[in-house]
Amino acid sequence: MTRTRPAALLIAVLVGIIAAFLLDTVLAMRGLAVIVPPVSLAVALVLIGVVVLALAWPVRRAAAGERRIDPFYATRAVVLAKASALTGALLAGGAAGILIYLLTRSVVPLGSTLAAGGTVVAAVLLVIAALVAEHWCALPPDEPTEEADA
Repeated sequence: MTRTRPAALLIAVLVGIIAAFLLDTVLAMRGLAVIVPPVSLAVALVLIGVVVLALAWPVRRAAAGERRIDPFYATRAVVLAKASALTGALLAGGAAGILIYLLTRSVVPLGSTLAAGGTVVAAVLLVIAALVAEHWCALPPDEPTEEADA
């Protein structure tokens, strides 16, 4: 499995920004309430990041040779880390789009702005935790053999 590419994360962030900004704009034009992420979303994203790191830790120990681990567990851990990185990037973009929308209004609602900003920070922390967990799940490089040197 390949590592998560920065381009994929950037695309997810841009899609999130554009989609959330346009959605809030359309809702406001129709006279409906705009979407604001709850504070509990930020807390949940941080907790998910901690869980992803906790699940990847045994794989890191196994990759270092300290113990053996089920390969299916390692596969699930790296897939969860990759999915969390992409989801965190999408949510960071979405929360950033909402934050941009809120900051462009003539009257800036402080509580909603803080909630959206907190969600951006929490989503970025999730992306960082997921990328670290993905790095932990990588196998160390093979030892070079004498045949390869010749």
